[in-house]
Amino acid sequence: MLDLVPSSRLATYGSVTVVTVISLVLLRKWIAGGVCRSRVRLDGKTVLITGANTGIGKETARDMAFRGARVVMACRDLARAEKAAAEIRGTTGNQNVAVRQLDLASLRSVRQFVGEYEASEDRLDILINNAGVMMCPKGLTEDGYETQLAVNHLGHFLLTILLLEKLKSSAPSRVVTVSSIAHRGGKIHFDDLCFEKTPYDSLVSYRQSKLANVLFSRELARRMKGTGVTSYALHPGVIRTELSRHLELGYPVLGVLLTVPAFLLMKTPREGAQTSVHCAVAAGLEGKSGCYFSDCAVKEPAPEGRDDLTALRLWEVSARLVGYEDRG
Repeated sequence: MLDLVPSSRLATYGSVTVVTVISLVLLRKWIAGGVCRSRVRLDGKTVLITGANTGIGKETARDMAFRGARVVMACRDLARAEKAAAEIRGTTGNQNVAVRQLDLASLRSVRQFVGEYEASEDRLDILINNAGVMMCPKGLTEDGYETQLAVNHLGHFLLTILLLEKLKSSAPSRVVTVSSIAHRGGKIHFDDLCFEKTPYDSLVSYRQSKLANVLFSRELARRMKGTGVTSYALHPGVIRTELSRHLELGYPVLGVLLTVPAFLLMKTPREGAQTSVHCAVAAGLEGKSGCYFSDCAVKEPAPEGRDDLTALRLWEVSARLVGYEDRG
């Protein structure tokens, strides 16, 4: 005779299932983090985004296009960028989405890009320094700098300072720099920025570059006081994007572990873009210039990210490395 499951046990199973589902939904909502609630339009404004062909950069570009902005996607791979731009035009109905080539690993490319931008664009209202590499194998750029330092910091540093006059003439304008919580525990190794004297460690290098982002944004805010140009750094969250490809190659077991729970435990690119969008468009942030954001709210950066003397020294060293004559 077939044993039937007691109704009391079925009720228990049902209760457990309901609680589990609710818990997973709440966990997913918590991981998704803050959402930019601003409905501001950007008609007549120009937004420049680096690394806008994939991940949170692409979703940030899509949001800016939805708001009516002219969006300039600055990307290394033109073919992939054109494909992403076509998709963004199609989903937003905004045809004013342009693609320009920019290789942040090349200071020559940065200067060429800025020259072309100044010749073709009348304004720059929002600059979003989004592109980056994460924990890649050791490599040197054509300028002789370690890749993560060069792409994540030096390229964006030069790009920003060369576009400051355009930003000033378009004021009020904003510079948004995507950093990471990985800046915590980071250190600027002024005596060995490119790991020429010590063994290369991809995580140490990544933390250095992300700390550099926070310090750069802070020093930029100080220098831009009174100009109408404001500066913000942010942590986008832990996101399932192509950025982690080097991490997975270097640590395959960790890559598998990250793949399985990725849906539940990592943000989608759209969710990860929310803080970038918030810093770009939210009203009332003028008094928060130089601050660090996460989940669409001001958060305290690590102590090393609040060191004004280190920020000043980093600016001066960076200006020298990129060949820029700093006038103030």
